Amino acid sequence: MKLSQIKEVLTKVEAVNFELPNGTFVPEYFHVTEVGLITKNFIDCGGTVRKENVVNFQLWDANDYEHRLKPQKLIHIIELSEKVLGIEDHEIEVEYQDTTIGKYDLDFNGKNFILLNKQTACLAQDNCGIPAEKQKVRLSDKNSEPCCAPDGNCC
Repeated sequence: MKLSQIKEVLTKVEAVNFELPNGTFVPEYFHVTEVGLITKNFIDCGGTVRKENVVNFQLWDANDYEHRLKPQKLIHIIELSEKVLGIEDHEIEVEYQDTTIGKYDLDFNGKNFILLNKQTACLAQDNCGIPAEKQKVRLSDKNSEPCCAPDGNCC
């Protein structure tokens, strides 16, 4: 989800709720302690130099049981960080501490913001020796002749 998308959603919801990948929720009394721009400059295993920018939201459970972040307040925090830090319309990454600090992608299901597990991947698969996944071929069918029979047109 991009920054412009969350701002649009926030104009239409009454509450800001974040659902974790396991179906539980970030406590409703969470704080947004940071909104920032993270720039990652790196080289992949194939030797290509890359640069990624994400907007980072850090959520914090402060045991402040009376606190409720309203959608308009979060819009204000976002707009202030856009103005002061020059943040553009990048993808959002959410940090939240459970047993360790987790980083999540963000989506919206029509009611709640959904924290999605991030995945790693090789960005240079054509350069780093990972074999391509082989196509699976069915050699026979229970109800018919084997496809590699002399008249099966596959051998």
